[in-house]
Amino acid sequence: MNFIENFYLQILKVFSDGVFGISLGNIFIILLSIIISLLIRSVVARVIVNKLKKLVSKTGNKIDDKLFEALLPPFRLLPIVIVFLIITLYFDIESTLGLYFQKINNTLSTIFVFWLIHQALIPFTNLFEKLERILTKGLVLWIIKSLKYLIIFLGIVAVLEVWGIKIGPVIAGLGLFGVAVALGAQDLFKNLISGVMILLEKRFQIGDVINVPGHTEGTVEHIGFRSTLIRKFDTTPITIPNYIFAEAPILNYTNRNYRRIYWTIGLEYNSTLDQIKTLTESISSFLKENENFMVDENYKSFVRIEKFNDSSIDILVICFTSTKDWDKYLKIKEELAIKIKENVEKIGLNFAFPSQSIYIEKTENS
Repeated sequence: MNFIENFYLQILKVFSDGVFGISLGNIFIILLSIIISLLIRSVVARVIVNKLKKLVSKTGNKIDDKLFEALLPPFRLLPIVIVFLIITLYFDIESTLGLYFQKINNTLSTIFVFWLIHQALIPFTNLFEKLERILTKGLVLWIIKSLKYLIIFLGIVAVLEVWGIKIGPVIAGLGLFGVAVALGAQDLFKNLISGVMILLEKRFQIGDVINVPGHTEGTVEHIGFRSTLIRKFDTTPITIPNYIFAEAPILNYTNRNYRRIYWTIGLEYNSTLDQIKTLTESISSFLKENENFMVDENYKSFVRIEKFNDSSIDILVICFTSTKDWDKYLKIKEELAIKIKENVEKIGLNFAFPSQSIYIEKTENS
């Protein structure tokens, strides 16, 4: 009989003591609560969220649609936060277990709040885009990224404070380490400062076509903290450290007003003066009358005899097209080339090509 009583008392002790001082009944309640929270999260994700999504889509406002999509991930964490809050209320706050659950609940609540703030920035980036009129697009992207990193940093600090870890002494302890790192990371800071200067000076922006002499030319796709990504015309991406842009002259093709045509046309030496004048006047009239070319006091066109070359009389043609678009520019160049060819044939001229004349002198003995 004593054996049975001892065995029964031992079983009760196991149930009461459990694991790490937590009774098996409390462990069962905790596990059940976690399972319920996961089930509630699933219900929220499938049923409630879908209904709310339908209501939001009916408003016709794109901002609230983006806000809803952005806030959806943190709101799925909300059922778990609520369940842990209930678990915290169930246990004695003075006990070790109750204290740990309170810290876990505070941690989850802190993560939920800062995650909510972080996600709320996503739909409001459209408001920051209005700053592009004053600042550059790259600088606006930097501001948005910096705000997101700042929120993440503050969230981490808040979580550490919940667990009693003071961030002040940690930062102070990292100060000396930071000085040592700074001495070995001069290139990193040099690139960072150069990147900021690129954005503030607006030397180029995302989407601009630039030429970095000695390195590459192409379209700017991204301006980062350390480097800039440029897509070459053959679609190959190349990453250039930002400090190079501070030391090298940058050709920004996108910022030019118009594209220029600079041609030299060679005519044969048997061309008469009247024929040459007729050709230059016809080309000049075409440039002034055609709206595809920009001709004014600031952007003048020139069609003049340039020089007498070895095998040709060279006519210089300089003008500006009224577009910066590469495709349209090629079409306008082709139109001008066809017009010049037609006029040359109409006037009776011929294009010159490299040639040599050989004179044989007769002697008395020959």
